[in-house]
Amino acid sequence: MVLAPAERQAKETFAKVAGFYRNLGHPIPSDSYRKLGMELANRARIEALPGTEKTIRGFSDVDLLIVDEAARVDDELYFAVRPMLAVSGGALIMLTTPYGKRGVFYEEWTSGHGWERYEVPAAECPRISPEFLEEERMTLPPWVYRQEYECSFEETEDQVFTTEMIDRAVTSEVKPLFGVG
Repeated sequence: MVLAPAERQAKETFAKVAGFYRNLGHPIPSDSYRKLGMELANRARIEALPGTEKTIRGFSDVDLLIVDEAARVDDELYFAVRPMLAVSGGALIMLTTPYGKRGVFYEEWTSGHGWERYEVPAAECPRISPEFLEEERMTLPPWVYRQEYECSFEETEDQVFTTEMIDRAVTSEVKPLFGVG
């Protein structure tokens, strides 16, 4: 199962999966091939879906769940798809560039347990030239460049207080004025 925030992204990710399948020489024949999925002769399926928590439910026994652009997927979608792995004990892979110090991907990357983490800054990608990166560095705002090309979790553009300021303001020594008493 491949999930992405929008149909266009799901279609693009599925096209890459289908390309890998073709490059492998179709090791298992496909019984059906669609814009966003295929079923193989051994009854295995590959489905690519655009996601919202309300429309994604109903799948179960998923062996591999890939969440593309995971930092931009709503937290509710992430919570809705995790049970799909319950029966199979399947694997979950999240692919993305950072998108602010917020959301499930940020929380899992910085403090989640049981994850293998792989970070590949653009400078380490042989398909991206140093000249292109230098042009981007000169063109983009510094925080955008760091986020998009250096795998850096940056503050979101509409954030009034930084994450660090908020973390420093919260302490267990002060009882909340409102809430749980």
